[in-house]
Amino acid sequence: MNQTIIPAGYEPKLSLYETQAAISLLKRTFQDHLAQKLSLKRVSAPLFVDPKSGLNDDLNGVERPVSFDIPAAGMDAQVVHSLAKWKRMALYRYDFHPGKGIYTDMNAIRRDEELDNLHSIYVDQWDWERVIVREMRTIPFLQSTVRDIAECISDASLIVNGRYPKLRTQLGSDVTFITSQELLDRYPDKTPKERENAFVREHPITFLMGVGHKLSNGQPHDGRAPDYDDWNLNGDLLYYSPQLDRAIEISSMGIRVDSESLDRQLTLSGCDYRRELPFHRMLLAGELPLTIGGGIGQSRLCMLLLGKAHIGEVQSSIWDADTQRKCREAGITLL
Repeated sequence: MNQTIIPAGYEPKLSLYETQAAISLLKRTFQDHLAQKLSLKRVSAPLFVDPKSGLNDDLNGVERPVSFDIPAAGMDAQVVHSLAKWKRMALYRYDFHPGKGIYTDMNAIRRDEELDNLHSIYVDQWDWERVIVREMRTIPFLQSTVRDIAECISDASLIVNGRYPKLRTQLGSDVTFITSQELLDRYPDKTPKERENAFVREHPITFLMGVGHKLSNGQPHDGRAPDYDDWNLNGDLLYYSPQLDRAIEISSMGIRVDSESLDRQLTLSGCDYRRELPFHRMLLAGELPLTIGGGIGQSRLCMLLLGKAHIGEVQSSIWDADTQRKCREAGITLL
């Protein structure tokens, strides 16, 4: 279902060719700052994985992966939804040590995604993962890492605005932290997204902690797979978009499950069958390193820093006829 909205009076601040150049500058700048701040090495990553490995991210458990057969290999494959689990296995295989990590370009197809200003069936993000020690599995360490990422975004915005001063989208780095339960207590009569929008209008950079567990109303704030983030040590990094007058989730991240939290979350989510998958067996046996990691949306960060109203202005995808018509009538070029 189409949910595209064109804000009244919206005009792109950059031309088509300026936009393409600015996207290139932004991506180079941000990933270099991120790699330096978090001690990350760039690696190559798969577009598809073996479904029997347990490495694909099942998101909320209802999204259908794109699958295809590989006759030459005598097997099937799935296009990744994200690399949340693959990265942890890679750190194990590459023998990374605490304090060091990896990042990569993640490209995915999410065929069941609804189409609107922020959502496309094509997903592009920087996936990153870093080895930690048990003493780092704390909320203060999570918050410190969030602040590091916010500083990288702020630094990138400074450079991009220096090149394109008409943008006026330079961002600060002060992050407000709130739990999903505190957000519900504050806005008990609103939906989860309405709560986010209301809070982020007052606090333009917010990290919403504790996503996945059921709250006091019997519902989780949002769905979260049970086998990568520890639901007590995760969250979403939200920024206020003045173009859309709403929150944009730039990153979902967290300290990853250890054997105990994985055991608990698999049972809570009714996913005990996954215990027999290779990835999960290794994790339950304590064979994989403890890590922190997440994904940072490339197109959404470009939207935010380039002052765009629709994700199709910064990425190439497929759009329904109604979205194409609305954007064409508003003078918005979809890539």
